[in-house]
Amino acid sequence: MTTLLIISALLVGAYLVAVLEAWLANGRFRLTGPLWATVALLGRESIVPRTPDRLFFETAPVLLLVAAVLAAAVLPLSPSLIIANMATGALFINAALAYVLVALLMAGWGPDGAYALIGGWRFLGQVIAYSMLVVMPITAVAMRAESLLTTDIVLSQSGVWNIVYQPLGFVLFFVASLAVAFLPPFDLPTAGGELAGGVEAEYTGSRLAVFRLGRMVLIVSLAAATTVFYLGGWLGPVL
Repeated sequence: MTTLLIISALLVGAYLVAVLEAWLANGRFRLTGPLWATVALLGRESIVPRTPDRLFFETAPVLLLVAAVLAAAVLPLSPSLIIANMATGALFINAALAYVLVALLMAGWGPDGAYALIGGWRFLGQVIAYSMLVVMPITAVAMRAESLLTTDIVLSQSGVWNIVYQPLGFVLFFVASLAVAFLPPFDLPTAGGELAGGVEAEYTGSRLAVFRLGRMVLIVSLAAATTVFYLGGWLGPVL
């Protein structure tokens, strides 16, 4: 039941992120816009490149989605509403995010296309540059809580949130999250106007829909992690 609730929350959050992203991009607020866009994608033919690495090409979108869900598995919505309250939960998030890198590299290599490959290599360089900005803030909040349990990290903020004690850590984690989710100004892996979509360039139909869903869920997971680590988790006004 807990797993179902959290996955449902991730999907709802991903949909709202898609609505917000479309609003910022087009200047028009349409609550049903992402729904019809997804229906249109699912109705299109999924074209396979001429000489792909089939395993990488097929697996990359699914792996991105799985990695995003795994990152949320150790994030508590309440003291008991958590999929896996692991003793090393804070470190597990970083391990799950490592699979995002693997997924993007597979998406770049699999189609055997120049634009996709350049996008994959760009993401590799980006994550190498910003990975420490994910690890260091997580380590800092874990040290303050004297625990790697994400529930303990939330409870350690019962008086004052970590953003007050560690404002620099919050900024670093926020910037690193933008880079990991390849959001502007760190959207080099997709770079629509420059690389014709980058790592997304060779994906169409249902594969592209799964890829974009994985990215939206990843954004929600990173936002939830920021709330757990710095904004009091369930102790705050809004998770």
